[in-house]
Amino acid sequence: MPLTLLAIACLMAITLSYGGLCAASPFGDCRKCRGMGHALKHDRKGRLKRGKDCRRCHATGKRIRVGRWLYNRWARIYRAGTDAPRPGGSR
Repeated sequence: MPLTLLAIACLMAITLSYGGLCAASPFGDCRKCRGMGHALKHDRKGRLKRGKDCRRCHATGKRIRVGRWLYNRWARIYRAGTDAPRPGGSR
């Protein structure tokens, strides 16, 4: 039983820390371009040169975290489902 409680406590700590990270910093670096916003390529002499813009992040170098995306989706659905009619029946 204590091992189960320890596992639950560890999972709760991980979940809460990821939730805090998503709240404090909702955007992370793009995984494809590693936050640069573009690819690097070499010219014929071997020097680094700027390549094409990243198609995944649209050259911003940032992406929204999965936890923040899920929270935004949940909040949008919640707001759409709880619109109460105004009292009086008119605008």
